[in-house]
Amino acid sequence: GAVIMGFVVAVLYTRKKKLKLWAMTDLCAMGLLIGQSIGRWGNFVNREAFGAETDIFCRMGLIAPDGSSIYVHPTFLYESLWNLGILIFLIWFTKKGKRRYDGQCLLLYFLLYGLGRAWIEGLRTDSLYLFNTNIKFSVFTGFVCFVGGTALLIYLLKKSKKSNAELAEYEKA
Repeated sequence: GAVIMGFVVAVLYTRKKKLKLWAMTDLCAMGLLIGQSIGRWGNFVNREAFGAETDIFCRMGLIAPDGSSIYVHPTFLYESLWNLGILIFLIWFTKKGKRRYDGQCLLLYFLLYGLGRAWIEGLRTDSLYLFNTNIKFSVFTGFVCFVGGTALLIYLLKKSKKSNAELAEYEKA
């Protein structure tokens, strides 16, 4: 809900200030990744959003209702690190001048976040399911983000005629 409302506010703000919406979304995608990376640690504090039992080296210990210890996948940690990795990639991508059009970083965010979310959500045990199926809602959403982001990225890369010089000129302003 916060991402959707943030997008609505961005649309209104960029129209009022006469700014390029898609250039703004590239910047906002990076801020969103910072927030998501830090925010996942709230799941650790609350002892929620963890995965199935495991014996891997980075497991997280929990106390079961009967007083015994169980060790689970720390999916909050996986997602936090995944988001941090996407952020570092997007910063590198932008600094190296690889961005060809406004909105490209946002699409890369959707593509990469969706891929990671589908994988990480597959490890969780407390997920919501899509209607009366065995499909986890967040896995489905992650898959849709990945496929949609990939398709739009490819389509817009083929369609883009804007050069890096034009983007750099706008970024200086």
